[in-house]
Parts: sequence; C-alpha cells; structure tokens
Amino acid sequence: MQSKINIIAEIGTSHEGSVEKARALIDAAADSGADTIKFQWVYADEILHPKTGFVHLPTGDIPLYERFRQLECPVSFYREMQDYVHSKGCKFCCSPFGLRSLRELLEIKPDYVKVASPELNHYPMLKALADYRAKAGAAEVPVILSSGVSKLEDIKKAIDIVGTDNVYLLHCITSYPAPEDEYNLKVISTLTEQFGIECGVSDHSLDPVLVPVLSVACGGTVIEKHITLSRETKGLDDPVALEPEQFALMVHAVHQTEATFRHYGTEVGMERTVAQLGEQFGSDRVTSVLGDGIKRLAPAEEANYGRTNRSLHFMRGMKKGEVIGESDVAVLRTEKVLTPGLTPDWLDKVLGAKLSRDVEDGAGVQTEDLLF
Repeated sequence: MQSKINIIAEIGTSHEGSVEKARALIDAAADSGADTIKFQWVYADEILHPKTGFVHLPTGDIPLYERFRQLECPVSFYREMQDYVHSKGCKFCCSPFGLRSLRELLEIKPDYVKVASPELNHYPMLKALADYRAKAGAAEVPVILSSGVSKLEDIKKAIDIVGTDNVYLLHCITSYPAPEDEYNLKVISTLTEQFGIECGVSDHSLDPVLVPVLSVACGGTVIEKHITLSRETKGLDDPVALEPEQFALMVHAVHQTEATFRHYGTEVGMERTVAQLGEQFGSDRVTSVLGDGIKRLAPAEEANYGRTNRSLHFMRGMKKGEVIGESDVAVLRTEKVLTPGLTPDWLDKVLGAKLSRDVEDGAGVQTEDLLF
C-alpha cells in the first residue's frame, strides 16, 4: 500500500551553489527514500539588512548578509535541480523569501511552494502567493506553511491570506538544534482540528527517529528534515541535518509506524508506538516530546520571536520630515544585532508617512518614528 506520509528532504542551501554537490544531495535524498526534495531560493536583500550582524564559520566571522549573498544562484540552477529531482521520481519543493524569488519560483511551476517559518508573517509575499493561486487554481500550486517561532494567531492570519485549499501546515520549533522535549507534538492534532488541513512537522532536532515517529503517531502526514552529505561540511544548516544513512533510518522508522497504525488502528497503534519508543528513549522523555497539545512558543524559540520573524526596517538613514517611500523600508528578518520594527501589516500605513525624527539605516521602524 502506498504511503500517505510525504517525507521532505530539505537540502536548503547545503549545496553551496555547486551543481555537482546539489546533484549528489538529490541522489542521497532519493536513495534514502525521500518523497519530496526541497531547496531555498535565496536573494540576500530579500532576507536581511546588510547590518544584521555576523555568522561564525570555521574560516572566521563574516557578515551574515554576505553569507547569504554567497548562496545566491541563477534561475537556471533551480530549473536544472527541478528537472533532476523529477528524474529521480521525487517532487520538487522550494522556499522563496520575497516577491522576486516567489515570482521566479512560480514561473518554473514547482510541485510545492514552501513558506518557511520566518516568512509566515511576510504578508506581502503571502498575498502575492494567494493572488497567483486565485488565478492559476489552488490545485496547481500546493503550499506548505511552517509555523515555527509563531503563535496561534500568527498561523491563523497567514492561513486567512493563503487559504486552506491544497495547503499543508507544519509544526516547528525555530531553534538549531531544537530540543526534542520541547516539541509538544500533540499540537499537530490541535492544528489539524483548528484549521481542517493536513499537518505535520518540520523537525530541527538531531535524532532521526524520536520526533518523526511520534509526529506520525499524532496524525502528521508531512515530515521535513534537513539532509547533508556530512555534518562536518560548512552549509548553514549542516550541523542539524541528517546524513544519508540517518535519513534512511528515519524513513524506515516512519513507514514502520505508519504500517503499525494501519494494522492496529489509531488507539492500539499509539499504545504500541509509545511503548516501543519508551523502551528506546525512556517513557518520561516520550511523554515530554508529546506534550499537552496547547500551541505556544517553545522555550528555545521565545527569545527569537520578533527577531527571526519579519518586521519593517529602514533601508537608508533618513531625516525628520522626510516622506517614507517604497524603497525606504523593507520587510526583513531582524536576526542578530538590529532592533525589530513594526510587523509587516503596518507597511501600507508606513508608506507615505512623514518621519517625526531622524532614523538610522537598518533601524526597525517604530511608531514613534512616524507622523500620520
């Protein structure tokens, strides 16, 4: 019987811009049993302000903005990757990070558009995606939303924009690595009931079995996990990714769990799965991973709320009395050192407003900056 679980191998930017490495990663993902293979369509200026801070690499500290610049690839790269993914019998999925990358991604007609957790409140991008789906038909543009570093009201706002037709929602903890005992996987059932759509997990924990298997036990039908050729390589997400052997182990464990539920039914399937994992990991740990099902920010991501999500930032130093134009502000992740600004739903109010005081390049837009 065909599996109902969509297992997504997140290559992201682990290819480092190399076609050869990207193909090797696709080979590894397909050979490990992935159903869908995912990339990220990166333009640094859609994600970060140049002053956002530094990233620590084995070769030294470099600006995070420059690190993302190094990961930019031409449209032809993604077309080639999609064709190669399809040649392996897998679906192609990709995350855009702004209006340009979304437009270019939609032009190549991916099998799935994935909205990453930090972009769940990128309302201009969500509205552009919703407009495209309204014209093309939702069946032509399946969407996967991740909900890390988000509250229930944030998820509802995004779904109100994108809709529920052919939309999948992933529970997630935006922390690298994410602690297994904070996953609260019963939230998958909560979200399924709340929004009436299929849900799953985007898993940044290190173990290949615990969170993925329990997500299936909680009714999840999508599992996304990073894959890398080696955790020792220098991709941004490689330290929390699974190597191919581990990814294959995850796929096997997930399909075994699915077969258990199919054979025994939901209640007995849950009992057997929890008992088996309890023997392997300890019953207290399994209980903590399952949690209470109430959607809240995980402790590991609380400090990132408002910083990893999108907010409004000035793109140049401006003087009191100047009128804010479209090129003067951007919807960006705050990340490292900058101060978060107003949420993106303020954008229409901010454009055309006069400044009440001088502002610095990169500063988060505050209500105190504005004269309406």
